[in-house]
Amino acid sequence: MSGFASTHDLADKVVSFDELGPGLYAYTAEGDPNSGVLVGPDGVVVVDAQATPAMAQDVIARVRGVTDKPVTQVVLSHYHAVRVLGVSGYGKPVVIASDATRELIVERGQQDMDSEIGRFPRLFRGKETIPGLTWPTHTFEGCMTLWLGDMEAQVIHIGRSHTAGDTVVWCPKEKVLFAGDTVEFGATPYCGDAHFADWPATLDAISELGPEKMVPGRGRALLTKADCAEAIAGTRAFTSDLFGRVRQGVAKGWELKDIYDDAMGFMRPRYGSWVIFEHCMPFNVTRAFDEAKGLDHPRIWTAERDVEMWKALEQGAPMKSAEVRG
Repeated sequence: MSGFASTHDLADKVVSFDELGPGLYAYTAEGDPNSGVLVGPDGVVVVDAQATPAMAQDVIARVRGVTDKPVTQVVLSHYHAVRVLGVSGYGKPVVIASDATRELIVERGQQDMDSEIGRFPRLFRGKETIPGLTWPTHTFEGCMTLWLGDMEAQVIHIGRSHTAGDTVVWCPKEKVLFAGDTVEFGATPYCGDAHFADWPATLDAISELGPEKMVPGRGRALLTKADCAEAIAGTRAFTSDLFGRVRQGVAKGWELKDIYDDAMGFMRPRYGSWVIFEHCMPFNVTRAFDEAKGLDHPRIWTAERDVEMWKALEQGAPMKSAEVRG
């Protein structure tokens, strides 16, 4: 099917590896999923593992440029395949996730894996190296603390936004935040599993931490307090604008296709230049439609549902009534 999701996005991206503070680094790649690196005296913590073990090797290569310590722990900011399926590339690390993230892996991890491989062929080059689903070895509720020597890293289940399990890593002394996909910068938030009504409060909680440097889920490393504030404000504006527009359409009794066309026209002038805008919007509008109609728990995306939804919204093909009405 022509143009589905990111199937035509095949160009390699330029990787950056920026130092955020002593032992703290951002692995970014022009809008591809980011990873964070925290170097301690005995080992390395990686925040988000990349999509495949093969792709994880590039993160490891950058780490080897600053330390010979092994990767001993991986923190998962949430459950999406592009973030977690590369874990085995780091050996046998401790894998940390929120309780809610593990529950989502149980419920929909396999479907998400199959779905995302179809959406992102470039990110899943080397998919044959994936041994299966990634399972956390340690889970937590609320907050836990990692100590890397005298460096404190708080692992916080910050609140529902991008997913129900969203987790950030916060270094309070250094004022560095590894934000996962709760915050994006110059990149379109993916909202297919979002909780739109909760997202503003989650962003408030992030702002209250007072980050002065940040690794967003996508976009370049943010090296000033002003950049961090801009990223938070941009994510807030996008998600609020989209949900508000979709709610208006639902209140008018419009069907999903009409709401999608209206939302694209409304959002594109301000946000259309953001990375993966065209990819994300069909999924985003579909989830916003469901939530506006009262469905709190996001429906599971399958590879089959992906394609059916895309054909209906982008090409006007008929969709099953259950899919349209949520």
